[in-house]
Amino acid sequence: MRRFHSKDINTESGVVRLDPEQSAHARSVLRLSKGDRAGVFDGNGNEFVCEIEEVGKREALLRIISPADPPAPESPLDLILAASLLKHDKFDLVIQKAVELGVTRLVPVLSKRTEVQARKGGSRLVRWKKVIVETSKQCGRAKLMEIGTPSGISDISGVAADLKIVFAERGGEGIPDAGNPRSVIALVGPEGGWEDEELRELTDSRFHAVTLGRRILRAETASIAAASILQHRFGDLEPRPEG
Repeated sequence: MRRFHSKDINTESGVVRLDPEQSAHARSVLRLSKGDRAGVFDGNGNEFVCEIEEVGKREALLRIISPADPPAPESPLDLILAASLLKHDKFDLVIQKAVELGVTRLVPVLSKRTEVQARKGGSRLVRWKKVIVETSKQCGRAKLMEIGTPSGISDISGVAADLKIVFAERGGEGIPDAGNPRSVIALVGPEGGWEDEELRELTDSRFHAVTLGRRILRAETASIAAASILQHRFGDLEPRPEG
């Protein structure tokens, strides 16, 4: 069943409206028509089974049949991934995989070694949100991952979380034994690595310096690996029981 995202869901009347872009996609690409069923989520964790009543060039109207469980449940871990801003397509990849891996919030980070081109990321917020919606439609999440404009190290250091980690290419240790934290913030550096003073500021703010081992990873790979490791350690990324 195809899935759509809509901010215009009236649960009292049972009417759902899709925006022009999604309506055109449903009509011209997916060839959906009156009577077809589709899943619709509101971005806040709510999912509905709907039936198409009308699909036009500018608007599609659907009728709610019943609430439904999202195909992919949210992780019990409130995971904030603070990833250094990268060039266009590389950061898009980080966004996609962060959504798939159940990250709650992605914070683009500006560090001293952030590339000049990547520093223009503030103007890409609209595109980033579109990537989040499209990825959520595909991977089954009903709650949209949050994302904001790029932040500096000083802003990140003040974020509250049960466990605060900065992945570093030198001087790091293993992930600390933190019990079962409900919230984790993980900070991943730029391709050129962290400046010493940045690491000092972070460790002074209760960030644990952690290494991913001796392998040399690209910045986008490090972000994906960090989210995967933390979801496996503290979240719900684990083998499903058989039966």
